[in-house]
Amino acid sequence: MSRRFVLRALGAAAAAGGMVATTVGTASARGRWGPVADAVREEHLWAWRHYIERAWGADHIKPISGGREDFFVEGHSVGLSLVEAVDTLWLMEADSEVDRAVRWIVDHLDFDIDAPFQVFETNIRMVGGLAAAYHCTGDRRLLERAVDVADRLLPAFTRSPTGLPYRYVNLATGEVSGPETNIVEVGTYLAEFGVLSRWTGDQRYYDLAKQAMRVVHDKRSELDLLPHDIHAETGEWRNRRATVGPPGDSYYEYLWDGYRLFDDPELRQWYDTLTDAILAKQAERHAGLLWFPQVDAFTGEVLSREQSVLAGFYAGLLAESGHVAEGRAYHDAFTAVQDRFGVIPTSVDYTTMTATRVENALRPEYADSALALWLATGHEVFRERARTHFENMVATSKTRHGFAALADVTATPPSQGDTCPGYWWSEQMKYYWLLFSDTPRLDYRDHYLSTEANLLRGAKR
Repeated sequence: MSRRFVLRALGAAAAAGGMVATTVGTASARGRWGPVADAVREEHLWAWRHYIERAWGADHIKPISGGREDFFVEGHSVGLSLVEAVDTLWLMEADSEVDRAVRWIVDHLDFDIDAPFQVFETNIRMVGGLAAAYHCTGDRRLLERAVDVADRLLPAFTRSPTGLPYRYVNLATGEVSGPETNIVEVGTYLAEFGVLSRWTGDQRYYDLAKQAMRVVHDKRSELDLLPHDIHAETGEWRNRRATVGPPGDSYYEYLWDGYRLFDDPELRQWYDTLTDAILAKQAERHAGLLWFPQVDAFTGEVLSREQSVLAGFYAGLLAESGHVAEGRAYHDAFTAVQDRFGVIPTSVDYTTMTATRVENALRPEYADSALALWLATGHEVFRERARTHFENMVATSKTRHGFAALADVTATPPSQGDTCPGYWWSEQMKYYWLLFSDTPRLDYRDHYLSTEANLLRGAKR
């Protein structure tokens, strides 16, 4: 589960007290980083050709065997990797490939599926991917499909007695299930639903997404911290554990997103309240590095000093929202992990710098935050760090038919698994491209990438 966003807006950089990447567009920057950008594009298009040849229309390609696999429901591929790739291909100016993908979506993508789909994943990947494809191409047929799938998700909200969405909804019947949920899966809709409200004039999407976030915020502890598990039907917490990693991460992101995208001051107030508490009651230094342990939301007691690779997004979020020094320090901590392992494992015990989960599913969060920090500060060190991340990914994950998740980053060489997640096409390859290419297709001063890195603002057509 990778749910990272990057908000790129002039106001965000100003709030951070930093710069908006002063090297963007300069001849010296293009000369230095152009070869890295070329390598990113070449690797992405090489993998794309294999996907076309062996898994066209499938959710995922199996990069070792060359097979296909479904993501949401067995037997019901919806072209997940294809949908996730469209805006990345567009930013890379691979226009013939964009046209090929759009034709498949228009001719073959059908959401009338009598099966339960996970609401959160369907939103960030399919609603967001289609919305980004529309934003980049202007093809209204893509917007129509984004609206279609979003409408099929709405019963998860409207049939809940609390406004907190159920985890699953049958796309054909509207039947809902899975009230045992978490703050990520109830609070990561505002960006995608909000742009649909803006583009269609239908306010329902924004209002339902924001109300779910309100319910969570209003149930914060006296310490202004949030546990992460909640029940959609009762609104009661199901645990006491607060974390900036999964499954807490993108709830905080979308509070900031909502404020920046839609100029909603109430969301900024909620974000600031929770962030101030996290920095005051969760942050700690160990061996000179900044970390965010899991704590009891009601007492502040440290429960675990494991750190998930997914929590690496938080360095960028802090920088975007004005906490640049803390964001830099947290990225420094994950840089120490990258330096130790080459590829950051799924989780580490930061007191011993040992891997507690040794796999890495092509996770993009470190590159996400490198982009955010580079844009906030203009400091080239973040592009240097991201180049290392890219080169290590190619060296360890490239296989016969694409790029593979790693089963064990501590093995020599790291062992691979026969899967390539759909977010690889949308997230880290886009982060690398935007860091190194200085593409004319992006407004670097005013753009927005969702938690799945879907481009919902700032395309320059």
